Amino acid sequence: MSSTVPEITARVADITTLKVDAVVNAANEGLLRGGGVCGAIFKAAGPGLEEACREVSPCPTGQARITPGFTLPAKYIIHAVGPIWHSGGQGEGLLLASAYGYALKLADEHACRSIAFPAISTGIYGFPLQAATDIAIKVVREHLAGTTGIEQVIFACFSDEVLGAYRKAGI
Repeated sequence: MSSTVPEITARVADITTLKVDAVVNAANEGLLRGGGVCGAIFKAAGPGLEEACREVSPCPTGQARITPGFTLPAKYIIHAVGPIWHSGGQGEGLLLASAYGYALKLADEHACRSIAFPAISTGIYGFPLQAATDIAIKVVREHLAGTTGIEQVIFACFSDEVLGAYRKAGI
């Protein structure tokens, strides 16, 4: 594992263009092409992604699966399934934390040194943005404090509003 101090950054970026070892897709349980970041990743990765997802689906909420990156600059796509927000009383925070944790574990298992995350569950799934970013940062920091080969984590924000939430959370 690396002795380098891991770098955590947030920036407005198109996750499909980032040159990292793995990008994380905000996926649905069927690992099917969706809207938002999921649709953009499917479009940019090319037609091979749909077949690869069929081979590793389904994926329960709170877990993740990995596929090749196909035509993305990233070697891998990690499909993390975050929860749909139902007012917070159905374990949504724990499920979101679990999805981030599974993604990081898969990145380590595949010797990824760099990974980029979107704001999982904050789009159509309705998870409150600040709560989601707080969870994401907490899970990433805890993971990086342990034994890991990950040296760089990028939170790829789709807007200045999302970037502001990461800034408010300390990134």
